[in-house]
Amino acid sequence: MNITNNPLISVIIPVYNRENHIKKCLETITNQSYKNLEIIVVNDGSTDSSMSIAKQYIDLIKIIDHPKNQGLSAARNTGIDNATGEYIHFMDDDDEVNLEFYEKLLKASVETDADMACCSFINQQLLSKSQIITKKKVYTSIKGKYTATYVGKNGYCWRYLFKTSFLRKNNLRFEVGRLIEDLPFSFAAVFYANKIVTVPNTEYIYVYTPNSIINSIDEEKIKKLKKDYKHSKDFIFNFAKKNGNFKIPGVNTGKVQYFLKKVKLGLKLSLKHSSFKYLKF
Repeated sequence: MNITNNPLISVIIPVYNRENHIKKCLETITNQSYKNLEIIVVNDGSTDSSMSIAKQYIDLIKIIDHPKNQGLSAARNTGIDNATGEYIHFMDDDDEVNLEFYEKLLKASVETDADMACCSFINQQLLSKSQIITKKKVYTSIKGKYTATYVGKNGYCWRYLFKTSFLRKNNLRFEVGRLIEDLPFSFAAVFYANKIVTVPNTEYIYVYTPNSIINSIDEEKIKKLKKDYKHSKDFIFNFAKKNGNFKIPGVNTGKVQYFLKKVKLGLKLSLKHSSFKYLKF
């Protein structure tokens, strides 16, 4: 890849008690084909051996400590504040990416001058909730950007490589104290982005973790999850209304089309974790 000036990418990884996953996560980052990475591990008050494992990579990563657990939003905001790269990617501490992930996203972003480059993602537990990108394409219209990403349904911030200047210019931050914190952040980012480029052969593996916040069986956490999900949904509806009253693909328009795509993908997607391969359609 010939990228002028070899721009630095800041990879922000909040970590909280992921001793069984953090090593594999860091391996997928430290072994990337693109090497100019600033890997920022935000230790969000871990009490297990996560940091002992992370420190095995101390020559390759930066560790920032929160003295106590503040939540994913606060950890990501800390990462943004400390990032020195021209680009930012948010990585979850129990997930994985294919080894050309940053090379391909960066190349597409630089070539198109896009504020955001969008990857494929594979939901390990529910394959039908994955999204596979097969074509490189640039989107600039509101309808095009929201249809290409279906961000109203899949608000994950780790789907995107962001220009750092874009995030800071628009003061895009995660709301502290909330769950489903990705959705408002990503929804607003998609609106403000000058361009979004979709990038084939970039696979983010959303790993199923039984004790994660989303998969918790604790009644209080489930109650909060439902409350914050409603908060995030209210945000995107209000945001769309205030910014031209546009429709949200997959949410209040094109729901049948979205459903049929998910059914088709669920039937045809074949995932092999060792090689990150899938069956296209």
